[in-house]
Amino acid sequence: MDIALFIEKAAIILVVFGITMLIALYSTFGERIFASYFQDRLGPNRAGPGGILQPLADGVKMFTKEDFIPDTPNKFLFIFGPFLFMTTALVTSSVIPWGDTLNLFGRSIVLQAADINVAVLFVFGVVSIGVYGIMLGGWASNNKFSLLGAVRASSQMISYEVAMGLSIIAVLMLTGTLSLRSIVQQQHGFIDWSGSIPWFSWNVFKQPIAFMVFLICAFAETNRTPFDLPECESELVGGYHTEYSSMKLGFYLFAEYINMFISSALIAIIFFGGFNYPGMDWASGHIGGNVATLLGVGVMFAKTLFGIFFYMWVRWTVPRFRYDQLMNLGWKVLIPLSIANIVVTGAVILLTGK
Repeated sequence: MDIALFIEKAAIILVVFGITMLIALYSTFGERIFASYFQDRLGPNRAGPGGILQPLADGVKMFTKEDFIPDTPNKFLFIFGPFLFMTTALVTSSVIPWGDTLNLFGRSIVLQAADINVAVLFVFGVVSIGVYGIMLGGWASNNKFSLLGAVRASSQMISYEVAMGLSIIAVLMLTGTLSLRSIVQQQHGFIDWSGSIPWFSWNVFKQPIAFMVFLICAFAETNRTPFDLPECESELVGGYHTEYSSMKLGFYLFAEYINMFISSALIAIIFFGGFNYPGMDWASGHIGGNVATLLGVGVMFAKTLFGIFFYMWVRWTVPRFRYDQLMNLGWKVLIPLSIANIVVTGAVILLTGK
């Protein structure tokens, strides 16, 4: 076993885990700041300068609150539900390519925990397991509101996973690979359409319909407004985590923000070139490959953070759907649109040979 490789991967995993938890923690702060701005009111401004320490105060509160467990015959499943949901949210980051390659100490370090050739299938498989964490938690709570929220969440996530998977198929037909790193590398540089001005080779320009379908499904998959039906307060109190408290509740809330972070990273990778940026080749040749790679890491996180901001922007702008509207959109609009996009993409590839 290559000890140096093991140390590299362990370091990458620890760094990614730390950054993921930090972003999830401060996403709660960012959301409250954005909400206060959109609603023309004061946001958190007590803990630290400008409220910057509010997420840490919330974390301490979560750790120190009384851990209440309802009278349920399924206490193990009640505890296991948030653990499973949190675990699946974190595992998906293992195949995300956060940057190109660093050359340090005579070694080429790939800024990715695991570069597997079926990374897209891995992500979809792990995400689909996360719904069990919600369903187990809602069912084991022995509460009708929790159960209804869990049923809503599971049916919503399963429905929109179909459309999301179909939307990705059109992109995979163009790229010919399931590796996320290969998908990013194919979006490097520019393309020239019939003598017109060169343009980014990002997949969002090649597959705009797939991008729109994937983006809408990502909102439903992460239970974000306007698709936050599983935990809508006016009907279900708090949804599937009504009976949860302390860090078990924190796991559910943190996992939602982690899923939002990972889905934004996936959108950046699949449709917006990932760590690629204009002038990347020039930077590599003039200021060094390592500096260019670190700039790419910064660009990747900038794209991801903009995706998180977009989630928050939509939450405080668009009203919640009714449940029948949610299901109709998924089954009657997005799935047929994705299938039509696959057919058109296949026809174009067949006729043009590329």
